[in-house]
Amino acid sequence: MKSSTDDEHDEENVKLLEKSRERGSRNGRVVKVHNQALLSGLAYCLSSCGMILVNKFVLSSYDFNAGISLMVYQNFISVIIVSVLSLLGLVSTEPLTWRLIKVWLPVNVIFVGMLITSMFSLKYINVAMVTVLKNVTNVITAVGEMYLFKKQHEGRVWGALFLMIISAITGGITDLSFNATGYAWQTLNCFLTASYSLTLRRVMDTAKQYTKSGNLNEFSMVLLNNTLSLPLGIFLIVVFNEVDYLLTTPLLRLPSFWLVMTFSGILGLAISFTSMWFLHQTGATTYRTFSRSTFR
Repeated sequence: MKSSTDDEHDEENVKLLEKSRERGSRNGRVVKVHNQALLSGLAYCLSSCGMILVNKFVLSSYDFNAGISLMVYQNFISVIIVSVLSLLGLVSTEPLTWRLIKVWLPVNVIFVGMLITSMFSLKYINVAMVTVLKNVTNVITAVGEMYLFKKQHEGRVWGALFLMIISAITGGITDLSFNATGYAWQTLNCFLTASYSLTLRRVMDTAKQYTKSGNLNEFSMVLLNNTLSLPLGIFLIVVFNEVDYLLTTPLLRLPSFWLVMTFSGILGLAISFTSMWFLHQTGATTYRTFSRSTFR
């Protein structure tokens, strides 16, 4: 039989083992969170940079003059892909209830405005200048977080944002192909993009209360955002009179054009998913600063 001393030693060993497991578990969770933030940020940047280039190619190289229609098609592709994946049981999505739609609708209007103004600015400004001018969005987002969420930023953050403003001003002054219309659309896009970043984070938390599971994953948010954008986008197509252009343009008879359009839709899905994923892991300012060269 074991002595009392042996029993005490066994108990101490068990306690030490449990503490070691708890410490390892905590460390593992911290590493996982950091990796999630970095991985989601890199995925968002890569897909967004690709989207900028593809959209610029469609709007300029193909000389496609229906930016809203391009946005609607991209969002439609996203809805189709997510719906098919959900039907196959590969992803889970929340049902789109009326209460959930009402909560999400304001941020969706900003989302559509952000996409459309980005399309119009890309039509008149080169990719490099769009990237530089998007730095202004980071400053607007940081100020918005400070007043709306009472979040204080370090001096180093403000220093970096100040340098971004200087780069935007310097780039605009030295832009030999300056286009006032393009700069106006891009300025509006900066405000809408900052508003989207600030509003989305709050709506993501509120919308969970109106789901059956009490949670709202990235695929559900992508499906919700892109589905709601379709009727609004179709309405704007009519308002901006893109229907006549679509009926007469020979581009819609080119298989290569449809291939590029569909590829841009797949990239749009990637951006929608990775932006939700990244924003889940970070705050609005980090989200915008890390992804300042992005399209969505």
